[in-house]
Amino acid sequence: MNFQKKIKGIALCFIIALVAWQIVKLSSSLEIIGAPVLGILIGMIVTIIMKEKGPYKDGIAFTSKKILQYAVILLGFGLNLTTIGKVGMMSLPIIVSTISTSLIVAYIVHKLLKVPSKVSTLIGVGSSICGGSAIAATAPVISADDEEIAQAISVIFLFNVIAALIFPTLGSALGLTNEGFGLFAGTAVNDTSSVTAAASTWDTLHGTNGKVLEYATIVKLTRTLAIIPITVILAFLRMRKDKAEASSSQSSVRLKSIFPMFILYFVLASVITTIITTFVSGNGLQIANEIFGLLKQLSKFFIVMAMSAIGLNTNIIKLIKSGTKPIVMGFCCWVSIAAVSLLMQHIMGML
Repeated sequence: MNFQKKIKGIALCFIIALVAWQIVKLSSSLEIIGAPVLGILIGMIVTIIMKEKGPYKDGIAFTSKKILQYAVILLGFGLNLTTIGKVGMMSLPIIVSTISTSLIVAYIVHKLLKVPSKVSTLIGVGSSICGGSAIAATAPVISADDEEIAQAISVIFLFNVIAALIFPTLGSALGLTNEGFGLFAGTAVNDTSSVTAAASTWDTLHGTNGKVLEYATIVKLTRTLAIIPITVILAFLRMRKDKAEASSSQSSVRLKSIFPMFILYFVLASVITTIITTFVSGNGLQIANEIFGLLKQLSKFFIVMAMSAIGLNTNIIKLIKSGTKPIVMGFCCWVSIAAVSLLMQHIMGML
């Protein structure tokens, strides 16, 4: 009976996600926007038109919370820790520097402009790690509501588009090498789709036969691993806050629900992928890679479903009215990350 109450809402999110997915798939010019952002936008439009949302409410809530967590778990099947480790050691100093910079800048802007703390956390983490995926992983840990998630995603999307459009030209003007631009795109662009767009443009302009795209993607996947320590740290900070605000008996129950178990499953998925791709060969490896590829695609679709649910729960008028300060924060994070990425390359003798 409980599932029957949810099915209508889940189906609505599925339909919106499918529409967004197909639109992006059929229109290469919209790849820079990405299906998750399109899902949010369509959800916002539907919720304005829809007069009665009651029958869909439970399913929308389930999709925006649980399916979002399932998406993060499945994301782990796209991460081969061995492959990431080879490139990661070179890019690690830059990745650590850009992530630290983004989080510090987000905190400073949060204090100066009084940006709500949860929105600030989502923008800081989304800017520094991997856009929508990092926001998806962080939101349940800090109990961010749908409007806060939508606001953060919108800010990240804005600067993703700008980065994908101008970074290849900027990289050429700065005289970056192919490897240098791969590092720059992989560490300074937020979302994987925009990293792909920027790196593909560079490959086209410089005739590198896809080498920069491959390199930038591995750097970006290395960055994605930062989801693990960041979410665990946020979970423990929230535990401490709850413990201070509640009695020890109440808090002990609460702590169990705060710890992000889905992040542990995300790590397990990554480990499974690494072990199988390392020790299995031949037809077995081919089959395994096909399965992992399908799971990775399912993860992406689940994220689009969750973003569609978030769009359905978002008041677009309220979002626009409260959007100026988060945009300023997103801009500050974006500029500082790009600057530090280039600075670190210069310090390391790569620029």
